[in-house]
Amino acid sequence: MEFHIKLKNYRIDKDLTQKRVAELIPMNQSNYSKIENGIQEPSLYQLRRLSEILEVTIDDLLDINHDAIIEKQMKKMVSEVKPIIEKL
Repeated sequence: MEFHIKLKNYRIDKDLTQKRVAELIPMNQSNYSKIENGIQEPSLYQLRRLSEILEVTIDDLLDINHDAIIEKQMKKMVSEVKPIIEKL
């Protein structure tokens, strides 16, 4: 799911308005609306504040799947080690 859609869903789940989230960051409500509509990216500071306000991890907001990252790294490592083992 795209970041801005997840962001909106988390905000709604917390029963917060765009105006209230913008106040808590703090930032202009119209700029927050641009983030939530996928027009603008949040700064790192804003991303951290959103995580705190919505009580979710940044990984959840960004849809980072650590299992998939680890699996990709493991596959790469196996592909690099396999030829060495086969030579033995």
